[in-house]
Amino acid sequence: MSDKKAPQPPESEVTPETLYRRRREFIKNAGLFLGTAAVVSGGLYLLSPKRTRPGETPPPSGSEGNQGAAEPPAAEAQAAPKSLGPYDTDEAQTPYKDVTSYNNFYEFGLDKGDPAQNAHTLKPRPWTVVVDGEVNKPQTVDIDQLTSWFPPEERIYRMRCVEAWSMVIPWLGIPLGELIKRVEPTSRAKYVAFTTLEDPEQMPGQKRRVLDWPYVEGLRLDEALHPLALLATGLYGKALPPQNGAPLRLVVPWKYGFKGIKSIVRITLTERQPPTTWNLAASNEYGFYANVNPAVDHPRWSQATERRIGEFRRRPTLPFNGYAEQVASLYAGLDLRENY
Repeated sequence: MSDKKAPQPPESEVTPETLYRRRREFIKNAGLFLGTAAVVSGGLYLLSPKRTRPGETPPPSGSEGNQGAAEPPAAEAQAAPKSLGPYDTDEAQTPYKDVTSYNNFYEFGLDKGDPAQNAHTLKPRPWTVVVDGEVNKPQTVDIDQLTSWFPPEERIYRMRCVEAWSMVIPWLGIPLGELIKRVEPTSRAKYVAFTTLEDPEQMPGQKRRVLDWPYVEGLRLDEALHPLALLATGLYGKALPPQNGAPLRLVVPWKYGFKGIKSIVRITLTERQPPTTWNLAASNEYGFYANVNPAVDHPRWSQATERRIGEFRRRPTLPFNGYAEQVASLYAGLDLRENY
């Protein structure tokens, strides 16, 4: 195990206020993260083996929510709004043009720019979502009916890709838990499975068997019911663009971005843990839980730091992507190194 820790940005490279806020947040979240580790078998490790220096071996293409890693576009970040909700971060938001042009969505191509170029073939209306499985009130609901049941609200979340880059995105969406409560889960429901549209005419990337289509993902029921879990319908106050997963995608901000399944057509409550696409493709690299954990590296690169889109210097990655205070208790008693 290496004794090297991720380098901290020099004091001269950030404003004192920004540095202070980041350090306070890191210390708070790290303390909560390690507090959870104290009660698990095997615990968490502050240091991880096979640590690579930031930028030494950039992650290869492949793996972020229906999803590669080219150098991200650099652009001046936009300031966060003055009025923030209880779940919002006050960090500078990633510019709209970067959020909508730097994407992983293998159904439309393998390169980061492919979805923005190719996703015009997706038809987000009409669109229905089936909610079924271990529920008392299964539903087949039109996307517009869904948003009339639950008016979308704004959530400004960090998004951390497993490839060690990140964004801050102002989403519009509905709390996933509210939809689940409406369909009344049975006592047998323990997990929630999600399925993407399978239609090679609309999603030409599905004509290539780079993954086992359709894309599938899953959460534990208690994770899905957490108020941070969101079904996004838009971003930056606009309808969700096709390349970002229109008309409905999952956002779970404390997990790596590949959990953010896009263009959802089915939500199924199950008794057993459902299969997930990247775990099926490479189980030694992508686990079911996929919680952001800077102490556990990807087998091929470090997860200790990240590059925020629009910035040139790397920053430390926060445990649970900065949401440890809200979600660490979900994993008490669970070995987060084994259950990655």
